[in-house]
Amino acid sequence: MMKKSYSVKTFIIEIFAVLIALLFLSPFYFIIVNSLKTFKDLVLNTASLPKSLYLENYTKAFEVLNYPKVFSNSLIITLVSNLGLVVISSMAAYRLVRNPTKINKAIFGLFIASMVIPFQSIMIPMVKITSILHMQNNYFGIVFCYFGFGVSLSVFMFHGFIKSIPLEIEESAILDGCSSFALFWKIVFPLLKPITVTLIILNSLWIWNDFLLPLLIIPTENMRTIPLAVNAFFSQYTKQWDLAMAALVMGVIPVVIVFISLQKHIIEGITVGSVKG
Repeated sequence: MMKKSYSVKTFIIEIFAVLIALLFLSPFYFIIVNSLKTFKDLVLNTASLPKSLYLENYTKAFEVLNYPKVFSNSLIITLVSNLGLVVISSMAAYRLVRNPTKINKAIFGLFIASMVIPFQSIMIPMVKITSILHMQNNYFGIVFCYFGFGVSLSVFMFHGFIKSIPLEIEESAILDGCSSFALFWKIVFPLLKPITVTLIILNSLWIWNDFLLPLLIIPTENMRTIPLAVNAFFSQYTKQWDLAMAALVMGVIPVVIVFISLQKHIIEGITVGSVKG
């Protein structure tokens, strides 16, 4: 009876999981399939498989997007933002954990509180401030904004992970004459690899696919990221769905490859931080 009950439950759970997976994977099906159709076939039946592989959409989208330029813009912004978030957040979290004063606890509380503030509530003041400080239409402005919006979650996750590192390791290094700077970068930071990789992946997915913040800070054509460039296919009177689908595929492929190759680190980093922290 136990075996029968287990089998039925397992079967139901598996069917439910498959249905949920198909639901979330269906947009990828429509994007990939329609990127290989002519505009006429796409309009007639968006759900059908392509009669033949129409690869001209990709060549046209590559030229219209100016793909090398928008790809490099997205790559530079994502890499620099990730580097800054890792460096700033890891050092801040280490200081907050190892010096648990009332002020540091209050600062950590502010980091946590800022995570629940909706972006829309500070959108207009942010645009005004960046305009006054001449931070629009340049890499520095958009990267600086990503530092501000991403540091709270990064500090929170680093904070939980650092608490799992035994103090004895740091005390031994100090007794051996290790300076505070060397202690963090040579002893502590290498131990943060699981959570660092996790944050890099999560922040990369967010920054690479972000649309609203780049639209507000870097609206000019030469600074466009991939999401902004894809939006250019949709004007008031024209909807170039065939080219847009191909452009979406080209924009998604890099981040999907990175995510699939490093996905095990996400589970490892979150699990270790939650269990030991």
